[in-house]
Amino acid sequence: MHIEPSSGKPRPVGESIIDMMFPGTSNGRIPIVSVTGVNGKTTTTRLIAHLVASTGKKVGMTCTDGIYVGGRRIDSGDCSGPQSARSVLMNPFVDAAVLETARGGILREGLGFDFCDVGIVTNIGEGDHLGLSDIETIEQLSKVKRCIIEAVHKNGFGVLKANDPLTAEMAEKCKGRVIFFAIDENDPVLTNHRVRGERVVFVRNGRIFIAEGAEETPLTTLDHIPLTHQGRIQFQVENVLASVAACWGVGMSVEQIVVGLESFSAHMDKVPGRFNLLEVHGATVVADYGHNSSSLLAIIEALEQFPHSHRTVVYSAAGDRRDIDMIRQGEILADHFDRVILYEDQYLRGRKPGEISSIFKRGMDSGKRVKEVYDFVGWEKAVEHALNLIKAGELMLLQADTIDETVQYLQRAIEHNQLGREIDLNSALDANPTVPSPEQGSSASASVSNPSSSKRSVN
Repeated sequence: MHIEPSSGKPRPVGESIIDMMFPGTSNGRIPIVSVTGVNGKTTTTRLIAHLVASTGKKVGMTCTDGIYVGGRRIDSGDCSGPQSARSVLMNPFVDAAVLETARGGILREGLGFDFCDVGIVTNIGEGDHLGLSDIETIEQLSKVKRCIIEAVHKNGFGVLKANDPLTAEMAEKCKGRVIFFAIDENDPVLTNHRVRGERVVFVRNGRIFIAEGAEETPLTTLDHIPLTHQGRIQFQVENVLASVAACWGVGMSVEQIVVGLESFSAHMDKVPGRFNLLEVHGATVVADYGHNSSSLLAIIEALEQFPHSHRTVVYSAAGDRRDIDMIRQGEILADHFDRVILYEDQYLRGRKPGEISSIFKRGMDSGKRVKEVYDFVGWEKAVEHALNLIKAGELMLLQADTIDETVQYLQRAIEHNQLGREIDLNSALDANPTVPSPEQGSSASASVSNPSSSKRSVN
């Protein structure tokens, strides 16, 4: 009756309504950033969400820790699959979406969106989850992760790590433009890309730079970015570079990016279970979710800066990992820690009780450093035993088995003054750690096992 009325002038009402809802060149979509890779996905996702939210947008975020809208968690657990992505994209209050996109969801049912404005692959490294769903090699795994890059809109950007060969070669599959990132500005992949007039992100003299061809713009220095611990934690620097590239790709200004970087902390409230630092009765504890050989090696590289001579680790793996991968992690643990405390908890995934620890020990048999080996049923029992063993001046790497459980345990202990406090890297690197009071010292060492026992198991 409006377009072809029986009398009077035709009026294109539908067109007017659409023009009102989506004025000008608006296409009715919200910006979508998708993040995948083997390690660093969740940290990168959280940082990008923070950066975008700092511009005033209400951000919908999915990650392995849950679904968040406007900074409020509306669902918990591993929400890095397509169903969670669709949940965010259907929410009418969301202005922008930052979606962690895991391998498992891609293999089960693809992506939760048709295309993204920015697609990020943080790394491939030595891979993870190999042997599952017919993905046997890191080359096959890279093809799965590459789906994100293939889904980048023609006007969008793929963000890739330049010094990771399997990641860098994904560039040829990107329909949009590519932004390479690397700490080293002289990386050949990054340099060649820049020579062609394309975008890159790198570090020079402790400052982040973005560059497009010959034109480059300095951002803030690493010592002003809390997440990087003054630039001394390399894998966090790489996560920051990927996040900067993504935000550049969605059109954020340099000023907006800098404000977001400088206001994002490295504490448990922002990046739970991602290289959180604590002081426990004079000992230093690093809580991290790392659970594959690539992440373990990256953490150990960061720990090389620490002055502590005696080192303990609490560690495990999910039962659906290949024997060879657990053996490899066992080798790494035995070469870099004096005391290894293994545990089995809720992720047996088809393994018999005791089997995971047994496989780790096969890798640890040729260890160059390890002197004590323990194994426990239950993450909390393993942690409590570790906390009883460590002394002032020692270092402990605490793997976060389940993020919520780990964070709640640590926060509860801190609040009741039973454990210690969160610290910064300067405190952790202090070569002369604070000596605990006599009361603390006796509490910390009351249950130390017989030091003459070089290797033993406790169930």
